[in-house]
Amino acid sequence: MFSFFHKKIFLVDHIHGLVDMHNHILPGIDDGAKNVEDSIKLIKGFSGFGVTNFICTPHIMHHYYPNTPVSIEKSYTLLKKELLHQNLDEISIDTAAEHMIDDNFEKILEEGNTMRLKKDFLLVEMSYLQPPINFETSIEKTKSKGIHPVLAHPERYAYLHKKMDRYYDYKKNANIFFQLNMLSLSNYYGKQIKKTALKLLDEGLYDFISSDVHNLKHLEYIKSINLDKKRLDTILHLINNTIITFA
Repeated sequence: MFSFFHKKIFLVDHIHGLVDMHNHILPGIDDGAKNVEDSIKLIKGFSGFGVTNFICTPHIMHHYYPNTPVSIEKSYTLLKKELLHQNLDEISIDTAAEHMIDDNFEKILEEGNTMRLKKDFLLVEMSYLQPPINFETSIEKTKSKGIHPVLAHPERYAYLHKKMDRYYDYKKNANIFFQLNMLSLSNYYGKQIKKTALKLLDEGLYDFISSDVHNLKHLEYIKSINLDKKRLDTILHLINNTIITFA
């Protein structure tokens, strides 16, 4: 018998063991956690879903967040000390960064000051206003060093929404990996971004999934995300691939 009362499938009930390879939980270093207390609250929130492994990826963005391996290590050490103080031994944190492809990116790349994810992956992003003129050359230079570029939240670049062929070009020809933001599966960023995220998901263009969490408001939205059964199967594949790649 058909019933309108189907049980909702919540994303957070299925992310146990995920390696959260894109987040802003390091304290006082960008637009994410403001202090170590905020960091701990976010970590405890995720541990309630069985997520205890984090690769912290603060912004490296010229003129806005000019972080370096030194500044990132300093923030990491502060958080690590607090985790030990609170006996949160089950929590694993590592460091990388979310690199804006801007006028300073290639300089950082050439100097060897990028902060890579595990296995020579590099998390990159673009401006939300317009694509950088050096995007293609920066990607090629990244790959020439044996580094695999991972484009953060491709669904959030509005100038690509009506150019699906560019997504396929980035994915198939430029060999760029795609990372889905959990929040994009809600209406947090807007209906068009959710629509694009679902389109890219249905087309099988994503490789990884992560939170990109900045604050407790983000965490609350993530708790509310629900999915249909078909898309849950696709998400589970992304979760598994993320774990395998970055654990």
